[in-house]
Amino acid sequence: MWGLVAIDRVLLEQRGHLFVWSPICLGLGIGGYFGLGAEPGGMVYGVLGVLGIGFGGAALRWPGGWAACGWALSLVAAGFCLAGARAHRVGDPVLGWRYYGPVEGRVVALDRSASDALRVTLDRVRLERVAPGRTPGRVRLSLHGPDDIPPPDLHPGQRVMTTGHLSPPSGPAEPGGFDFRRHAWFAGLGAVGYTRNPMLSAAPPRAGMAGLAVFAMRMQASARVRAVLPGDIGGFAAAVTTGDRSGMGQGALQALRGSNLAHLLAISGLHMGLLAGFVFAVLRLSLVMVPAVALRVAVKKLAAVGALAAAAGYLVLSGGNVATERAFIMVAVMLGAVLVDRRAFSLRAVAMAALIVLALRPEALLGPGFQMSFAATTALIAIFGWLRDAQIRPGPDWLRPVLGVIMSSAIAGAATAPFAAAHFNTLAHYGLVANLVSVPLMGLLVIPSAVLAVCLAPFGLEVIGLYFMGLGLRWILWVAHFVSGLDGAQGFVVSPGAWVLPLLSLGALWLIIWQGRARFAGVVAVLFAFWLWSGAERPGVLVADTGTLVGVMTEAGRALSKPRGAGFVASVWLENDGDGAVQAEAAARWPGQGGRVQVIRYGAGEVVHLIGKRAAAGFGECKAGQVVIVSVPVKIPGPCNVFDPVRLRATGSLAISDKGIVTARDRSGRRIWNSPSSPRRHRVADNDQ
Repeated sequence: MWGLVAIDRVLLEQRGHLFVWSPICLGLGIGGYFGLGAEPGGMVYGVLGVLGIGFGGAALRWPGGWAACGWALSLVAAGFCLAGARAHRVGDPVLGWRYYGPVEGRVVALDRSASDALRVTLDRVRLERVAPGRTPGRVRLSLHGPDDIPPPDLHPGQRVMTTGHLSPPSGPAEPGGFDFRRHAWFAGLGAVGYTRNPMLSAAPPRAGMAGLAVFAMRMQASARVRAVLPGDIGGFAAAVTTGDRSGMGQGALQALRGSNLAHLLAISGLHMGLLAGFVFAVLRLSLVMVPAVALRVAVKKLAAVGALAAAAGYLVLSGGNVATERAFIMVAVMLGAVLVDRRAFSLRAVAMAALIVLALRPEALLGPGFQMSFAATTALIAIFGWLRDAQIRPGPDWLRPVLGVIMSSAIAGAATAPFAAAHFNTLAHYGLVANLVSVPLMGLLVIPSAVLAVCLAPFGLEVIGLYFMGLGLRWILWVAHFVSGLDGAQGFVVSPGAWVLPLLSLGALWLIIWQGRARFAGVVAVLFAFWLWSGAERPGVLVADTGTLVGVMTEAGRALSKPRGAGFVASVWLENDGDGAVQAEAAARWPGQGGRVQVIRYGAGEVVHLIGKRAAAGFGECKAGQVVIVSVPVKIPGPCNVFDPVRLRATGSLAISDKGIVTARDRSGRRIWNSPSSPRRHRVADNDQ
């Protein structure tokens, strides 16, 4: 009984700070769903739904702090059910085989791949000899035509056709790695591929098409921006105004990543906050200068409404992707707080924004965008709030704006660095310097110039705003190239284990939110997470799910069996190792490089990689202790373990060590996105498309 009273007293001491835990509880339920090794059945959802309702009802009747426990358990159950419902609701048919033939569809998105190829996403797809009920809802094609032929002039809503290669979205490049199949499932992509053939127009865009009018407007605005500002400057300007990155070259993108300025490309919290803040300040100042208005109405609230309208317009213009939606929700919550006379910048506002985002898109919890944006916002509000409450004034008044920018960049950089390192395996050593000389220019010149360009566009004078916008972006790109070119600009970090980021996040949140001395237990959790990260072990042997590439860890780093081919998988392995080498350098570590039969020892075993039919046919019988990887279907006699493409399609990629073989299927389990059942939706051919 004494223990129950003590717990109740502790929870009562946290009164006023418990709401901030709501998205954390919801996130625990969402994380529990995605962490399962098998897709839960209807009984699980039914039991959790009843428990969630029961805990919520009990919370209404329980006295004191115990009500918080009821709401917490109810939110955990709700998060699990929300994630499952979302996964089943977005499901579309997924192509179950490799396809080569005619592809026809409607253009709904344009972007660029990592190899700098133009990519087009099509919906209302038609494939030859594929029933409508088995045809993916959306497919994405990379255009790999000859370099001397310009890319096709594609328009939103245009029906196009080509002959291309399609395949199902691939699984993790290694067991436990990033699962592109899961990402594609929630993005509605049922197949990905490429074409080397021309893309022909089958029908022009139809007027008044729902959902594509905004896309067409965005592409027109992007084309206008790039016509005024050619090259990477124009591509950069188009990216921060319309979300269209197709005009950015790989050189500029790599420079932005290497200098930790790539976040300026994504229309996220920074851009949305700068835009809303600029509009809010201009409107408020303008209205205050009109006495008849300032004395009769709440100028601050009118400015908040105007800023909210501008943010909504920016959301529409940018295409409304997940990152921009998240940023708009955060800005809308904060401006809503102004309208109801609440503090705009508070942890409650951040918690409300996180609740809305997770309720709409539970899968966002797993993405770096969600984690980094909320980490930065939470850290900034917590630290500046602590300085305010402690009445600590950093520096004299005349120097405070400069110190504020420096502190903001340092705090946001420190808060997001672990997540960036975990997801992208890199650390920009001079990123703070690059951000200090670039981010202020975004707020002082680039965003205001973009607003000016929009205001002048109806009069055909947007060139004025774009000119000044180009000046700011030219400086930022110069900084990116300069900083990324410095010696030691980038460091490489090994991927952490599965529990590191959750433990790190919960520890940091406990430190920020919990009241009292017990909050410092969060420091212990954070330090323990970093200790686990420092001891992260990488698999001794990795095998691609196609059998075309093998990587073995050596004293010099991972040795790859081929200098070319399977380049994406090779880059993922090396990045996760924290290895800055390229594929050709890693292949030089493999002894006897150059033949079609590659042999290398690992621990007590031996890996043999047979490349091509001739190598497989001439290999003969294998020996005990060997793991033979073959790039073509074949049967090899002997007591060894053989993996050919047929077997690898069932197992996925492999991780091999002295402890045994772990497959991607073992780690991912049988989930709806990697083992979809027969399509629930049956599409009928739409002849008037």
